[in-house]
Amino acid sequence: RLKRWLLTLGETNLMGEPEEPQLFKTGDVILGGIFSFQSNWKTVELTYAHRPLPLQCTSFTSNLKSYGVELNYAQAMLFAIEEINNSSDLLPGITLGYMMYDTCGSIARSVRVALALTDVNEETASLSDNPCRGSVPAIIGEASSSPCMAISTVLGPFYIPLVSHFATCACLSNKVRYPSFLRTIPSDYYQSRALAQMVKHFGWTWVGAIRSSDDYGTNGMATFTDTATQLGICLEYSVSFFRTDPSEKIQRIINIIKGSTSRVIVTFLSYTDLEILIDEFAHHNLTGYQWVGTEAWISDSVTATTEGHYILDGSVGLAIPKAEVSGLREFMLDVKPLNSSGEKLFTQFWETAFHCSFKRTKETAGSQKECTGYEDLAGLENSFNDMSLMPIFNNVYKGVYAIAHSLHNILGCGQKCSNTASPDPFTILQNIKNIHFKTKEGEEVYFNENGDPAAKYDIINWQPKKDGSVEFVTIGLYDASDPFIKYVLHMQVPVSICSGTCDSGTRKVLQKGKPVCCYDCIPCAEGEVSNTTDSITCVRCHPEFWSNERRDDCEKKETEFLSFTEIMGSILTLSSLIGACLTATVAFIFFRHRNTPIVKANNSELSFLLLFSLTLCFLCSLTFIGRPSDWSCMLRHTAFGITFVLCISCVLGKTLAVLMAFKATLPGSNLMKWFGPRRQRIVVLAFTFIQIGICIVWLTANPPYPFKNLRHFKDKIILECALGSPIGFWAVLGYIGLLALLCFILAFLARKLPDNFNEAKFITFSMLIFCAVWMTFIPAYVSSPGKFSVVVEIFAILASSFGLLFCIFFPKCYIILLKPEKNTKKNMMDKKS
Repeated sequence: RLKRWLLTLGETNLMGEPEEPQLFKTGDVILGGIFSFQSNWKTVELTYAHRPLPLQCTSFTSNLKSYGVELNYAQAMLFAIEEINNSSDLLPGITLGYMMYDTCGSIARSVRVALALTDVNEETASLSDNPCRGSVPAIIGEASSSPCMAISTVLGPFYIPLVSHFATCACLSNKVRYPSFLRTIPSDYYQSRALAQMVKHFGWTWVGAIRSSDDYGTNGMATFTDTATQLGICLEYSVSFFRTDPSEKIQRIINIIKGSTSRVIVTFLSYTDLEILIDEFAHHNLTGYQWVGTEAWISDSVTATTEGHYILDGSVGLAIPKAEVSGLREFMLDVKPLNSSGEKLFTQFWETAFHCSFKRTKETAGSQKECTGYEDLAGLENSFNDMSLMPIFNNVYKGVYAIAHSLHNILGCGQKCSNTASPDPFTILQNIKNIHFKTKEGEEVYFNENGDPAAKYDIINWQPKKDGSVEFVTIGLYDASDPFIKYVLHMQVPVSICSGTCDSGTRKVLQKGKPVCCYDCIPCAEGEVSNTTDSITCVRCHPEFWSNERRDDCEKKETEFLSFTEIMGSILTLSSLIGACLTATVAFIFFRHRNTPIVKANNSELSFLLLFSLTLCFLCSLTFIGRPSDWSCMLRHTAFGITFVLCISCVLGKTLAVLMAFKATLPGSNLMKWFGPRRQRIVVLAFTFIQIGICIVWLTANPPYPFKNLRHFKDKIILECALGSPIGFWAVLGYIGLLALLCFILAFLARKLPDNFNEAKFITFSMLIFCAVWMTFIPAYVSSPGKFSVVVEIFAILASSFGLLFCIFFPKCYIILLKPEKNTKKNMMDKKS
């Protein structure tokens, strides 16, 4: 049913006379060839009043290059066929013939001649059970992807193999849509990915792109764009062009390029499209750009000699690996086989190449010479004798041999082929997919499951020479089986980036409304670093580390604590030792004068105990200086709490002793009996043991411990003692404050009692100083950061200790040392009376 529909379609759309091949030769098996000898055609308006005329190709004289290249493709096919026919190893006894058609670059004509090769036209079509009888078993061609897609769509239901030598669109690997298509040139899927890797290798992350407005350009650029995006490459612009576009379209492309900031242009252009663009680019002096090309033009010597080719100087791109087919060059330059198989085609080519005419008219007799047919073709400088495209000619050669090897297998050929009947195309298609052979040059030929060969490319660089010509230098190799491109030469390349490299210590921030390749470099915030270039994030340092000035490395934070070596620590240490020495001196003075009345007054035992506790108070401040440790953290607060309670208890005992002494002088009072020296010692010990109990509970439940304070300073670690249990700490301070307040009240009540040695008023002053110091300590301690909180605590300890020492003992030392006449029992009794 599908075949009947195709036959009907063929009868409906094949307008005009049957197509005639440009080159033809009979044989046991006829191979088809589809080439575009002439690249343009005349547009014919359909009037539907009469039978349409055949599509008329324009003269190839306007594009001799295209004609010469396509003619070389046909020559390569002829060479392979002649070589096979003369071979005794391949298809012995079988003669291959050919039918080659010209499509004029028209997709519609490509479909038409493809149908002609299947015998499906108005002259030969029938609705018999074998409609393909007499059709060619396989076809070589076309060179472009779009015609191959159209042809394969038509030939697919007939399973006639179409083996292309230059159609690279990755879409043709789709065996669902194009089941009978094969090729001897790698798919653009590999070329596009290799181009993206090459662009990335050279550091070009900001590029422009120009593509042909056909399947080759569209699909190839799509794959390149996808791969480039994955590699971090951005396209500033991507424009399309076809050789028939108006000049306004070219001008628009030129304006886009001039207004761009990228310096690299990636192309997926056919050489015919490129030549038109280059001519216009040269007219506008559009130089200074790095061109990246595909196999369509990068190794084409004719493109490298066209006017304006200097625009492309320095171009890099992928080319089919160099190849050599022995005898092919000589065969191409010998046009006798061409003349014998297509006289009209030969005549047109010869007259155009040598500017002569075989049949001169009166009008041309004066301007053209007569062709002899013996002109020297090797001396011409045109595309026909240009062998730079030998790798593509080799692809044609391999395609013909692939079909021949398939026929050889199917026909059961050994010394001689047992079957001479032309096999059906489906059998050939299934067999050709599995062939694997070597050419006479040693090159392996095979197809994968998609009908594609192994992908290998040379990386070519256009290097201009002093004489203005271009040398194609191989600078690298690409093999799809190896994920890395191998570069054999290194060269200096231009820079094409949207934004420069972000140094370490910065991070990339995308510019609003622009591609990911356009960004600003923002320094990392404090405490964050980036140690690689082009970092997208900054990493926060470990809490114990801090970023350096360059923000590229985390350095260990400086640890800070109140040490003995720093100025503040030295001053406090000296103050503590001075206080302890002064206290010891007072104790020594009191001991030397222990039998004097002023020392004996108010319980000398408590005085010596008070001096001892004051000494401990001065010395306990030293535990707050130095690197915090487990023992120092526990000792500093507990020692401070216990020694101060002992000190205040002694003062409280002395105050109570003064009050009891004067109350005892009242008639009938026996208070001193109940508050003698023994009871005074008990009171002091009782108050002290309460504080000891509080400290034991604190140390047992949640003791102080060394702590790294990371909060107060971002670039420093403060080593301090954590309180453990804040309740324990404030309970110790609260108990000291309670005793101090009680002592102050009692001393205040006893300050005016008549006694020459009454020290209540001095105790009042000392407790006033003590309470004032510790009341200001609380807000100062809470608000002081880091080691300064330790300084505040030491200052409070020293200030309150000095206050007690000066207020209580210095007046007595003054009398003992400077006023000894007042240190008598008589003076004391006179004061009482």
